[in-house]
Amino acid sequence: MKLRHRQEDGARLASLLWEFGPGWRAISSAMVGGGIGPVEWVLNAQVAGGYARMDPVDHLLEMAPPGPGVGMLTAASVDRFTRAADGGVEAVATVGLRVPTWAAAPDGVPDPELAPIHLPGTVNIIVAVPVAMSDAALVNAVMTVTEAKTQALLEAGFPCTGTASDAVCVAVRDDGPEELFGGPRSVWGARVARAVHDAVRRGAHGWAGRDVPATLSQEIMGSSM
Repeated sequence: MKLRHRQEDGARLASLLWEFGPGWRAISSAMVGGGIGPVEWVLNAQVAGGYARMDPVDHLLEMAPPGPGVGMLTAASVDRFTRAADGGVEAVATVGLRVPTWAAAPDGVPDPELAPIHLPGTVNIIVAVPVAMSDAALVNAVMTVTEAKTQALLEAGFPCTGTASDAVCVAVRDDGPEELFGGPRSVWGARVARAVHDAVRRGAHGWAGRDVPATLSQEIMGSSM
């Protein structure tokens, strides 16, 4: 994974580029490479606050390498990304919570002017799993990522399920036996959940400028040592 910087709109902006190479596929909600398909790279690019370009797909492709990949934008500080691993799973999150949102909110909340459809996501999550997964397991893994993200945000003291335009990408190997499950109690789903929870929780505390307290499980383990 590479951290890069560029000058744009009078600001120094960061981007994370994760280059997998051939032999991977992904499920994603991103504007570029969304859905399920082959993936050789994932780009998470920061844009300036008040981003108003109406061609975000073209903008992403200008910054992306050749070949199939996934591209997402964020107004969060990509320099402050958080990374976590569990049992071979790696998760990277960029967290910004300027407009925290409940998924099941009344119509018109948040104000559409604050969260237009083209506004870049503020909690972006990229996960790499070193095994193959069926399509159904990939969908299940996205559910697991979202559940772990929400758990982390609530534990960090943010009353929300995320923001209105979060993006997620789960990349897996394209060869070998396919895992059939991606839920939080499956072997690989549990690893995904723990890695995402750790990355998002630390990112949320970092965004708020706070130290990260121990989780309940860490406190229990610490008291038993």
